Amino acid sequence: MRYRRSPAELMRTLSQTAADSKREEFRKYLEKAGVLDALTKVLVGLYEEPEKPNNALDFLKQHLGASGPETADVEALKLEVTELRQKVESLQEENSDLRSKLQQYEPANDVTE
Repeated sequence: MRYRRSPAELMRTLSQTAADSKREEFRKYLEKAGVLDALTKVLVGLYEEPEKPNNALDFLKQHLGASGPETADVEALKLEVTELRQKVESLQEENSDLRSKLQQYEPANDVTE
């Protein structure tokens, strides 16, 4: 004799399977995006914190937001560094030129860099 499921039981089973499938798909998405690792690291950090913060949610927000500066900020800083390096190079050349001109007028004095 075969066991037959009622239509309601069958619907519950199908619904549960679909939900489990969606849940697993979402879990894979979070894992691939690095979210699970980031959350795990922050939660382990909170667990290992000798003095637990008064507000655990603020701790999580602070440490999850500590991923670094925004990409636009990084690009702006890189551009500024490039410009400043060029300026330093230009000033070093100018300094060198002025030192050689100075030595033409004062050959006895030893001007060092």
